[in-house]
Amino acid sequence: MKLHNEPDILRLVKEDDWMMGILASAAVPQLPDWWVCAGFVRSKIWDVRHGYKERTPLQDIDVIYYDRSDLREETEKLWETQLKEQHPGIPWSVKNQARMHKVNDLKPYRSSTDAMSMFPETATALGLSLREDGEVILSAPHGVEDVLELVVRPTPYFAANPHLWPVYEKRIASKNWQRIWTGLRVLPAGKR
Repeated sequence: MKLHNEPDILRLVKEDDWMMGILASAAVPQLPDWWVCAGFVRSKIWDVRHGYKERTPLQDIDVIYYDRSDLREETEKLWETQLKEQHPGIPWSVKNQARMHKVNDLKPYRSSTDAMSMFPETATALGLSLREDGEVILSAPHGVEDVLELVVRPTPYFAANPHLWPVYEKRIASKNWQRIWTGLRVLPAGKR
């Protein structure tokens, strides 16, 4: 399948029963401003762009949401437990972005998409959700060009803040994505 733009990505997801099952499970708790993000989206695109027939295993399935009314980490763990009971065998990770700015030592986020925009890499700053009518929607605060073109670069926030460059570089080294997806082009932290 050729991937050129956001509609192509959405079609790819809709044709993947496993991904649609994950999205349907994530929708059940009815979390406010929820998205399944990061590697869940990025890895699927990179797998297709590399012609892989098998899905690359994911360390976790990141579900983010935004709820200022309950900032307790215990609440996130309760949602994780509920998702694990509903869809066992999936490594769920649930995080309320209304509190994650403190963990990441950043200014408060305004929404889940705002939080995604502060992720380290543009190719990871992606999220999928379902509208009430079941239609798949994509959030890509920095667009989809980098993920489609197999480019890994820092988000504008990371690129503009030299004190965050070591975080980006350490993450790139530890993830070692080029070992799995050999066609990636990884740019250094100070480049945009």
